[in-house]
Amino acid sequence: MKNWVQKIWKWTKRLVVAFFVLSILSTLLFRFIPIPVTPLMIIRCVEQVASGEAPKIKKDWVPMKEISSNLVLAVIASEDQKFAEHFGFDFEAIEKVAKQNIKLQKRGKPIKGGSTISQQCAKNVYLFPQRSWIRKGFEVYFTFLIEVFWSKKRIMEVYLNVIEMGNGIYGAQAAAETFFKTDAKNLSKAEAATLAAVLPNPRKWNAGKPTSYINRRKNWILRQMGHLRGSVNL
Repeated sequence: MKNWVQKIWKWTKRLVVAFFVLSILSTLLFRFIPIPVTPLMIIRCVEQVASGEAPKIKKDWVPMKEISSNLVLAVIASEDQKFAEHFGFDFEAIEKVAKQNIKLQKRGKPIKGGSTISQQCAKNVYLFPQRSWIRKGFEVYFTFLIEVFWSKKRIMEVYLNVIEMGNGIYGAQAAAETFFKTDAKNLSKAEAATLAAVLPNPRKWNAGKPTSYINRRKNWILRQMGHLRGSVNL
């Protein structure tokens, strides 16, 4: 029995060391090369096949210089206005969302997320979307890694290239082509704000056919962009 315990402990230590080495090496590698595929893309393909659809992944990686600054500002305004300031975590926002979620749970309503763009980027690149405390722990770890090894500009570049923006549509370029028949670098303020407005649920809402709610959210984002313009420099 003692030998089995020793063997299990030995292999556990090896697995832990291997995880840390591989996670750090992959983060260093992804600092320079495009992300080929994400866990969410694979999950969506499986879901499509299971529902009788053909698997669809529409994505086209483009460097930051080919993404409109309007879209960068729009997602910061919408998702994480302190993105350029924090080190992966906005504790003030987390506390605020936690208090809101207590009220929502009492009313039986869905809870809200308080993740920063860095956290969302780490989750999209490395993890599966299902919520759990274990996944949240890994999210914290990978967020720390990308904040250490990537610049804010690189985090934003990766985020805007892998984020889900529609059914089988990932990244700024694919979304710009699909919904506005243009390139990511040519997105107008209104188009960028519309894309940012659907990010919380891109399979429910369609940036090409915005609902009245999405239009209201777009207008709010446009106002926030006006307040932030000039203060965000990646």
